Amino acid sequence: MLARYFRMRGFAVLHPMGWDAFGLPAENEALLRGRHPRVTTEEYAATYRRQLRLVGCSYDWNREFATSDPAFYRGTQWGFLLLYRRGLVYRASGWQWWCPKCRTILANEQVEQGRCWRHPDTPVERRLLDQWYVRTTAYADALATALDQMDWPERIKAMQRNWIGRSEGADLRFRLEGERTQISVFTTRPETVGGAVFLALAPEHPLVRTIATSDCADAVEAFVEEALRRSEVDRVASAAGPAGVFTGAWVIHPLSGSRLPVFVADYVVGHYGTGAIMGVPESDERDATFAARFGIPIPAGATGTAPAGAVVEELLRRGAAVRAVRYRMRDWLISRQRYWGAPIPLVHCPVCGVVPVAEEDLPVLLPEVSRYEPSGTGRSPLAGIASFLCTICPQCGGAAERETDTLDGFADSNWYFLRFADPHARAAWAPDAVRYWLPVDWYVGGAEHAVMHLLYARFFTKVLHDAGLVPFAEPFLRLRNQGSMLSAEDGSRMSKSRANVVTPDEVVDAHGADALRIGVMFLGPFEQDVTWDSAGLTGAGRFLRRMYALVHRHVSSRRDGDVPRGPAGAGGPGNDAALRTRLAEVVTSTGAAIEQFRFNVLVAMLMSFLHDLERWEAGRQGSALWGEVLRTTVLLLAPVVPFLAEEAWAMLGEPGSVHHAAWPEAPTGAASHSAPITVVVEVDGRVRDRLRGRRVGDIVVVPDRVINLVTAPQA
Repeated sequence: MLARYFRMRGFAVLHPMGWDAFGLPAENEALLRGRHPRVTTEEYAATYRRQLRLVGCSYDWNREFATSDPAFYRGTQWGFLLLYRRGLVYRASGWQWWCPKCRTILANEQVEQGRCWRHPDTPVERRLLDQWYVRTTAYADALATALDQMDWPERIKAMQRNWIGRSEGADLRFRLEGERTQISVFTTRPETVGGAVFLALAPEHPLVRTIATSDCADAVEAFVEEALRRSEVDRVASAAGPAGVFTGAWVIHPLSGSRLPVFVADYVVGHYGTGAIMGVPESDERDATFAARFGIPIPAGATGTAPAGAVVEELLRRGAAVRAVRYRMRDWLISRQRYWGAPIPLVHCPVCGVVPVAEEDLPVLLPEVSRYEPSGTGRSPLAGIASFLCTICPQCGGAAERETDTLDGFADSNWYFLRFADPHARAAWAPDAVRYWLPVDWYVGGAEHAVMHLLYARFFTKVLHDAGLVPFAEPFLRLRNQGSMLSAEDGSRMSKSRANVVTPDEVVDAHGADALRIGVMFLGPFEQDVTWDSAGLTGAGRFLRRMYALVHRHVSSRRDGDVPRGPAGAGGPGNDAALRTRLAEVVTSTGAAIEQFRFNVLVAMLMSFLHDLERWEAGRQGSALWGEVLRTTVLLLAPVVPFLAEEAWAMLGEPGSVHHAAWPEAPTGAASHSAPITVVVEVDGRVRDRLRGRRVGDIVVVPDRVINLVTAPQA
């Protein structure tokens, strides 16, 4: 709708389509079918392409590409190396989420309620592996601050702010008794340190096993193993309350000098702060429950009510604290132990260490294999392909091995919009084309991308901007979220994985493409979830037939020379001036509804206008004025029902395509102030009534109760 509308308004419009073809979903689908993912993605893309054309989506197919094309993922690998050279990539060992069904590592963002995002019925596990990370946290402040200036839905901005989770506080240092080792605790309330009576470490904390004394080591090991099999959500929200075990270690309170026991506790999470907390029963209910469960004494003087500034200054003076800013957001786990992805362009040399592949040697091609299976061991299937694994070190020329992990699919989607500017460029993108087309003026996508794709795309754009490679720091100026289509059978979201979709093929076969377009738009507000209802297609079909008949009657009257003559306005509600005024209102409101994404309201307005035209028609068929009205109406219909509009345009004898014509201007001489209006009454996005024929004199709004339209006396 938006693309067709802005083209008609004279804008240069780039409306592209491509295929996010790499990654776990595509590979899992191929394995399920017993086929190669390259074959299945190409077949599925062909089906989508045909269906999108079937329903009249006006994409520029000359710019089409798939992220699995080597010409594209060369740029993905180049982008990874840019991050590597700028010190934003590192390798670390850590506990990673593992999906038993996918048989691979998942990013933190791909774990939802302790389950795999692709397999909601599959609980995830934890495994300790070396992985590649990107320092997205280095841009946490920039990502959070820029949200204030962006034309995005507030709920999406709130989701990103919450995900980034900036917290100001201090890192407090508790020294282990009898040792120089310190345990760092981040807190946003350092003034409560006086009330601390114990320390608790997350099961993932690197010191847990180190500090456990010999008599506590077995219990600590058993507790950690059990806790790591559970998701953080399950641990924190356990109905049984917080659980833990004593490590046998003690720390010294930085102010009082008293001894505090150190526990490992399941309600402490490793990814936030330092993975350690100070237990302050006076200030935290969970700490109080934990202290009571383990019989931790609370001295009479243990209080957390000291003035904040004084406490912090004293801790700083003693070297027992540093001011700190922490984030809930974690660095991006970008490596995957799967076949179907862009190979990470690094080489492991026994002499030189980790060496990046030279830019001129990109892309590192994914090897062609007839069959493969996920290893299930934590290593990529690429590790078992000798022709890929064995290589030469780019630095010393000696024997070396390639990195066998592949890149997360979001490494493709964090920059694809740059490629659309010129998909045939040898480089990742064409700078001149990017300067012309970008940043993206209107980005339309699902809210499910709020803290993955959109955040990564914003991060990578800021890196490129800091490197002087793009002239903008934000990729998407405006964001609008469409709701989900829900199944009429069970109310769940329509998706390929649930096999509950209604295909456009079956609807178009029965009702036509334009009816499908109207039916979808009329279901409800653009941003809300809606349930598919095929009953609306019958009404859509009637609207199309009535509109076609209206144009046909005019053309037939004009062709036959049977142009009725009579007094102005004969047979219609009012005179020609009133007709022009009504037309002017529809022209103005149609454009506004499109730009505001009020498509269901737009359809209702057009249906109401058709009703008015049918009442106005008598006495005007075949006249020049009526031809002007119908010509304008067809132009307004073009973004909505492109096929009917094209046919009607040709019937009216207009040259070329209606979609190359100019968007109409409001007719001159229209006295909009004197026009009767029709007020559409909607409940939950559905038209329930139409009020017409009376002028509104006042509007009374009682919040949460009623909206009262008071009509003025008739003239």
